[in-house]
Amino acid sequence: MSEEKEPRSYWEVFYDDIFLLFFLGTAITYIFFTVWGLMELGTASPSPLLKP
Repeated sequence: MSEEKEPRSYWEVFYDDIFLLFFLGTAITYIFFTVWGLMELGTASPSPLLKP
């Protein structure tokens, strides 16, 4: 007895992998906030306390 299975779409396989979704959610958040922090540091004006 062989049962024919319907082919699963790529998105169905993607959304069923909970560990991949967790990793991507964590990695994208980490990268986004790291880039945002670096941009903030690059555009910050010098502190007035450091001027002689």
